[in-house]
Amino acid sequence: MIELGIVALAVLGFGAAGFAASARVIRQFERGVVFRLGRVQDPARRPGFTMIVPFVDHLRKVSVQIVTMPVPAQDGITRDNVTVRVDAVVYFRVHDPVRATVEVQDYQFAVSQVAQTSLRSIIGKSDLDDLLSNRESLNQGLALMIDSPAAGWGIEIDRVEIKDVALPETMKRSMSRQAEAERERRSRIITADGEFQASQKLAAAASVMADTPSALQLRLLQTIVEVAAEKNSTVVLPFPVELLRFLDQAATGLAQRSSAPAPGPVRGSGEPRSAVSAPADAATRNGAQLPPAAKAQPRDGAPTLPA
Repeated sequence: MIELGIVALAVLGFGAAGFAASARVIRQFERGVVFRLGRVQDPARRPGFTMIVPFVDHLRKVSVQIVTMPVPAQDGITRDNVTVRVDAVVYFRVHDPVRATVEVQDYQFAVSQVAQTSLRSIIGKSDLDDLLSNRESLNQGLALMIDSPAAGWGIEIDRVEIKDVALPETMKRSMSRQAEAERERRSRIITADGEFQASQKLAAAASVMADTPSALQLRLLQTIVEVAAEKNSTVVLPFPVELLRFLDQAATGLAQRSSAPAPGPVRGSGEPRSAVSAPADAATRNGAQLPPAAKAQPRDGAPTLPA
């Protein structure tokens, strides 16, 4: 009886050891790839409790979660000959655990190397403006380049994002100057457009005020009201435009009168005295004798002065 008990205990011990060696638990985010005598068993084991043959089967667990892999920064020259430094991040997951285990030795390292080479290729094919402003299309192109070899490894590329584009300091200064010049150009265009529209409105207002002069007086009164509301020390005295016009006309008439020639003295015969006869008469009254050259020459029909 004792020997039977020992044998039963031994059998139970070996059974418990065998059960412990063959029992496996696969978590929800894992899949189990079983190798039996070196040959892979398809399909992969699902999550939960599973059994394998001890010393015959080998279970390898593969995670099917999305893996976030940063791509190291890559130096490259864009299509427009600008040196940049670009880094990215890749999101991928294992779609087929059997192929990811059998087809590639280390699928994470393989995806990392493919991502780096694809990123350098994208840099060389793109312009600087595309790297800075058109990243969506570049991300899609980069994802397709990485997914092409990774699909044969049972890897599914979820998405690829370009994180940062580092530019040289000289290029940053050049771009800042270009942006400043562009903003200055837009500012000048907007200012000129505003002045053009304002000139049109002012021209229309001037034509209306020219037809109705009283509108200008009303505008002056409105300006006085606006200035008085500010309560400052500036005093504005409106000067009527009509008064300026009257003064201008009066000054013009006065200038015309002063520029007209004055009328000379009139003799009894009704003719003006000549310029030489005036000093001759004065000399005759004083009893002086004029030289022959200074005597007045007789006119046609006019009396001759006595010698």
